Parts: sequence; structure tokens; C-alpha cells
Amino acid sequence: MRLGRTRAMALIGMQGSFVDVEADISSQLPGLVIIGLPDAALLQARHRVRAAASNCGIPLDGHLITVNLSPAALPKHGCSFDLAIALACLAAAGDVVQESIERVVHIGELALDGRLRPVPGILPAVAEAARLGAEIVMVPVACAAEAELVSGIRVVGVCDLRDAAIWHGGAFDARPVDPIAAAVVTEPTIAADGDLSDVIGQDDAVFALQVAAAGRHHALFIGPPGAGKTMLADRLVGILPDLDDEAALEVGAIRSLSGLGVPSSLQRRPPLETPHHTATAAAMIGGGSGVVRPGSAVRAGHGVLFLDEAPEFPANVLDALRQPLESGRVAIHRANTVASFPARFQLVLAANPCPCGLYGVPRETCTCPPAARRRYLARLSGPLIDRIDIQVQVSRVSAVHVRLASEQSRATTADARARVQAARAAARERLATTGWATNAEVSGRWLRAPANRPSATALAPLDRALERGQITMRGYDRVLRVAWSVADLSGATSPTPAHVGQALYLRRGEDR
Repeated sequence: MRLGRTRAMALIGMQGSFVDVEADISSQLPGLVIIGLPDAALLQARHRVRAAASNCGIPLDGHLITVNLSPAALPKHGCSFDLAIALACLAAAGDVVQESIERVVHIGELALDGRLRPVPGILPAVAEAARLGAEIVMVPVACAAEAELVSGIRVVGVCDLRDAAIWHGGAFDARPVDPIAAAVVTEPTIAADGDLSDVIGQDDAVFALQVAAAGRHHALFIGPPGAGKTMLADRLVGILPDLDDEAALEVGAIRSLSGLGVPSSLQRRPPLETPHHTATAAAMIGGGSGVVRPGSAVRAGHGVLFLDEAPEFPANVLDALRQPLESGRVAIHRANTVASFPARFQLVLAANPCPCGLYGVPRETCTCPPAARRRYLARLSGPLIDRIDIQVQVSRVSAVHVRLASEQSRATTADARARVQAARAAARERLATTGWATNAEVSGRWLRAPANRPSATALAPLDRALERGQITMRGYDRVLRVAWSVADLSGATSPTPAHVGQALYLRRGEDR
């Protein structure tokens, strides 16, 4: 029996499955046939594999080789199966040791000269292989540093197919080869040139920003151009705590799937995504033909998704965010599969008060009729706005604010981050037995339970707002979440009437 067998990884979204790669050599006319539901890129591996093997000095057998990718019903995409296919063919011919390739998972694309090219998705593929029990994974040498970010699995980096065959016991002489280098990836420097103390005259907005960071709440800033809405959103990332190991690995896996590359060490700062208002729903959520790629909302996981000029985004793009805001996941459906991605991000929206942006600005004249103003902000649908915990009116800074700013000390990014970290620690301790980590995740049932509910005095203004129809029941629970975040920032053990009042003010965007 001339049969070789090894394993590769198939990724659908962030979920991976082992694929058994079997190669059989039969006494028929020369050829290489791939079966098992490959896509077009994978089907072309028959040309890449044969040329790569020949050009690196270990040609494949001259008879018909049938390669089966099992399970056959599982869709398989991309070029990362090339290395596994080549080694299974060599094992079937007896050129490498079958027992060796059976215990290794192989991931990599072959160039025509036999060298291995880096492929996107190495980090999630290796992480899934480790989760499924694999002990050794072989990858292109350019991807070895990325793969080694996953603990509990041995990573073998090889330059070309000949090196891989030698590692698996092939009787070939080693040859010097220049590996194909990966693209240079630098650590993102989000808002590195700005500090929270740069914000002048926006005390309410700065406080709201810290509350949003403390509880991972979504926020909406409404104000005229030049008021500082974009500056505030940029500073939010700076005051967020560093990512833990699990979150940093997830962020790195999503970057790898997106083809953005992964730094040599895990990224500890939360990501910031700022898509343009011409973005499509697929660009925002994810999609694509063949391999499904994550969109901006997924790449912003554990970080901030900032939509500047939010009313200018198409309505279907904004409404596509409603489900991930609630569930923290994005599911992209295709005819034969569903790709699921984590998408637990903080949404920050910035909007002008009207199309011309001058409504309510002192000494300026707004030319927009009332109907146009209503239609403009109505582009942000009611269900979407109902999911925004914090809404802040931002005004232009006056000369008085500038003069006072030079005389008063203002909170820096470092000070605000320390306060946010202390508030997050208090929330984690309180929620230690619930499975939640931040106030934004807490369910309404837990918030309203007798053991956790604030006093009747503290809840009085919130109950009145609900009776008057000023907030919905979902809004009631969201105000309670914000109130807990305000209490955590102030070091209190439970929300007081002042904390609930501040949360209600932040929820409605004005003092009513």
C-alpha cells in the first residue's frame, strides 16, 4: 500500500478543525488529483506542490497521486494545505517517515521554488491545534515567532519543502536557502501623541469618558465641528487598562486572520478601529467570497470602534451593529457554513447636531430647517441609540475655558487609567462569582435582584423617568450599569442617589 497521511488545519471564522490529508499513489498516468471539497485556491495546489517538489530536488512520484482531504464535507479554503499535501505525497512514495508526519500538524503555502510562504491565520490555527490536542506544528519560518505565542505546543519553523522532508527523516542533503520573509509588523501606537490633559473645557465629556472606560460602556458625543469629539474618542483607548493574556491572544488571532500580521510579542494595548463613513456592511461586520475575513467591528474586539460622522454611515451598516452590541459576537452566514467571530467592543459615535453642524452654536446661524435636523439625527435608529449607555452634548471651547485651563490642573491619561483600573478591579471583585468582568456585561436580572439593587432612595429618580416614559426598560438597566461604574470610580460600595442622577444625566445627554 502506497499511502501517506498527515494533518492540516481548516479554519472557519475563529473555529478550527483537523483535516486528515491522505495521499495514494496508483499505477496510472501521471497526475495529481485533490478531492474533499477544496476551493479554487486549494485546487491549484496540485500545480504548486509538483513544481515546488521538483525545483527543490525531491520530485514527486511519476504515477497518479490522489490526495483526499477529510472530512470531505468540511469546506476548505486557501493555500495553507500545500505543505501537508506535499509531505503526504512524499510519505506515500517512501521518501519521508510516515510515523513522523502523522504526529505533526503542517501549515504553509509553497512557492514554486519549494520555499514556504507565510500565510494569514497562523496564530488562530496553531491555537486551535493546541486546543484540539496537537503536540507539534510545522509552519514557515517567517511565521514561527507568531506561532510560538501559543503555549503548550512545539513549533517547528522550516524554510522550504526540502528542510521539512529532512526533518521528517528524508535522506536528502541540506541546502542553504534564503527564507521568504514576513511583512514587517510594528506595534500599533494608538493615540501615543495625545494625552487626556490636552482636552480643554470639556469636564463633563472627560468624566463621561472615564465612566465609559470603567464599565466598557458605549458612548455618543454630539456637538458642532471643532468641539473635540474626535480628540475625546482617541483618548479613550489611552485610559483603557492593558489586555490580559487571553484577550491579547484573541486580538492577535484576529489581526492574523485579517492579514495584518502579528508583532513578535502579544499586543497589550486595546485596538482602535476608525472606519470611514463610506464603509459597507461587509467591511464593518466581515465577509468576502471564499475565506471569510473579519470586519472593523471584529478587529475592534477588546478595544474601541469609533464612528466619526456617524449619521453619514448607511442605515444598514449602523443597524448591522445592533446584534453584536448585545451578544458580543458576529455570525456570518454562507450557503454551506457559518463563520463566527468574537466582537465585544466599545462603540463610540460622534455626530453633528444638524447637517451644517451649527445648530445651537453661539454667534453662528444654522441654516437647517427643523425637519432636516430631525431627519439627520434620526439616521441613528432608535434601537441603536437605546443601546448607547452614555450620551454627551459637547460644546465649542471659549476663550474663558482656555484661560482657566492654563491655571488649573487637568487629569492626565496616566491618572485616568489608574482610576479606571481601580474601578475595573472593584467590579471584578464584586462580579467574581457571576462570570462577568465589567458592568456593561451584567444582566438586568442581576442588577434588579434584591441582593444587588441600590436603595429605594437612590432609585427614585430612575423609577420616575421610567414611569414618565423617558427611558425604556432596557434603558433602565443600562442606567443602573452606568451608576455602578460611577460608584466604582468614586470608590463607593453601592450607587447613591448622586451616582444614579449622574448616570441618568449621562444616559439622556441633557439635564431634564
